[in-house]
Amino acid sequence: MSQITLPAFHMPFASTGCNPGLEKTREAAWEWAEAEGLILSVPARRKMIRTRPELWISLIFPKASQHHLDLFCQWLFWAFLVDDEFDDGPAGRDPLMCEAAITRLVDVFDGAAPHGPMEQALTGLRERTCRDRSPQWNRQFRRDTAAWLWTYYAEAVERAAGQVPSRVDFVKHRRDSVAMQPFLDLHEITAGIDLPDSARSLPAYIALRNAVTDHSGLCNDICSFEKEAALGYEHNAVRLIQRDRRSTLQEAVDEAGIQLARIAERVVRAEKELIEEIDAAGISSSTRAALERCVQDYRGLVRGDFDYHARAERYTRPDLVELDARNSMSQYFAA
Repeated sequence: MSQITLPAFHMPFASTGCNPGLEKTREAAWEWAEAEGLILSVPARRKMIRTRPELWISLIFPKASQHHLDLFCQWLFWAFLVDDEFDDGPAGRDPLMCEAAITRLVDVFDGAAPHGPMEQALTGLRERTCRDRSPQWNRQFRRDTAAWLWTYYAEAVERAAGQVPSRVDFVKHRRDSVAMQPFLDLHEITAGIDLPDSARSLPAYIALRNAVTDHSGLCNDICSFEKEAALGYEHNAVRLIQRDRRSTLQEAVDEAGIQLARIAERVVRAEKELIEEIDAAGISSSTRAALERCVQDYRGLVRGDFDYHARAERYTRPDLVELDARNSMSQYFAA
């Protein structure tokens, strides 16, 4: 694996910097985890330190207030715990166990009484995030969060059935599984906007969100394929390209790099089309300003996500992955 060379990516979007509250957010995230009873094993703690959720949040939300930065980082901390359990742990390989765990998390998100630290942490995050938001925003955030969680069940079933998704189906699946959509919703909080359903239904807005999400998913797959290959994880775009084309791994990585550049072009195209649709629809000044804020900020979000993958040891040093961490969180998802 060490002989694979990552492609020379072209990133057309300028960096918007890093939030100066990064260190405070890191401290707040670990204090929050301890207060919620999320006691990580030594390997899991090392993995989370290498993951650096505070870095990703600070790069994609460089101007967020400290309050929002802390809240969003705690969401991401929680999401990484979920991700590692279902990607690396037994719940991701037992459909019945996975179904029970996901059902419980979605029910808790919908207001069911929590049991255990992961569910209790989710309840707190949901209440702090959703209580001051509009019904349409809450519907969107709930849809995106639940859709992300259920992708783990879909993958568990495919693993058990010995199936591998087609590349076309995987692109659709990855838009939810990368978990970027909920953070695009959270962007509205720190941007001080709340899009109406009519704005969310604009074809170009949907295309813009899809392009931003596709870029994050493919970037993540390129940077994590070594770690995932070591775990026998097949739901990765690089691996699917290699399988589909019967190419070498290097050729698959190079092709993924070409596709990543094309997705960045889709972001630019969707931006232009969204402005045209705003004019064509005669959208009012407040909604226009909100959509223009999305256009303005999404480029920085794509760049921040890209820069994070180049800096976090979770991706730059896959050789440090603690394979025994795969069982470290199983206590939270026991059937």
